[in-house]
This record gives sequence, C-alpha cells and structure tokens, in this order.
Amino acid sequence: MTEDQPISLSSTGPPETILNHDEHELRTALAEALSAPGDEQRARVVDVAVRWPRSLDAWAHLGRLARDDAEAYAAFRVGYHRGLDRLRQAGWRGAGFVRFRHTANRGFLRCLAGLQAVAERIGEEDEDERCALFLRQLDPDWPPPDLWSDD
Repeated sequence: MTEDQPISLSSTGPPETILNHDEHELRTALAEALSAPGDEQRARVVDVAVRWPRSLDAWAHLGRLARDDAEAYAAFRVGYHRGLDRLRQAGWRGAGFVRFRHTANRGFLRCLAGLQAVAERIGEEDEDERCALFLRQLDPDWPPPDLWSDD
C-alpha cells in the first residue's frame, strides 16, 4: 500500500478503500469523448476504453451508452471485474467501504450499479439482488443523488 492508495481504519466502522485516480491524459480523453455529439460519443468512448482498458469510468460510460442490454451487460461486467482487480491492488480484502463520495471510486460503483440495473431488466434476479446488496455494503449512503454526475 502506498500513500496514494489509502485505506483508513476507524473505530467506528470497517476500513475504507479509495482507488487511485486515472491519469490526467485518460480523464481528458474521456471528457472529450463524452462531449462529442450524439452517435460519435459512443464511438469515441470505445476508443478511450480500447486505449485504456483498465479505466473503470470508460467501461461505465460505455455501458451507459450501449446500444442494447447485451452490450451494456458486457461493458458493465468488464468494468466490474477490472474494478475488483483495482480494489485488491489498493489493499481491499473483500470487506470495507468503497464510497461514491470519492470520485476515484465512481467508475467501479457505476459499473456495479449498471450491472445490477441490466440484470434487473433482463430478469437475472440473483445477480440483481447480489449487486444491489453489494452496493449497499460498499457504501451505506447508496444510492447517490446522481450516479452520472462528478460534482
């Protein structure tokens, strides 16, 4: 664990994990892709995900911009599994908080929330319930007021 991968222990609850922020170049490229007009937006987010396949925000937005539930499910699942890898690299050991209020955690939580929503839509009840419970365990304040806002 390094200083830029903090895990805080407190006497009031479980440890909290905060992921590292994506590099500036990636964040800039994703912001530019998301500001593209209409149909071009999705294609530009695809380019970002291909260039930076570990970007949880890119996978989350790709799932949000998906053309159908199968595409959304796939993008959200990739982001979710990449997120679990990044959480473990940050010191998370399968328990503790991963709160939405930390902007670096939002890509992972968006992927998990997206996976839950698509699972609900396609009738995959066990996945829907598992993801919904996991979200509440990771962040007791779940859901955020606006899942897609970075404010």
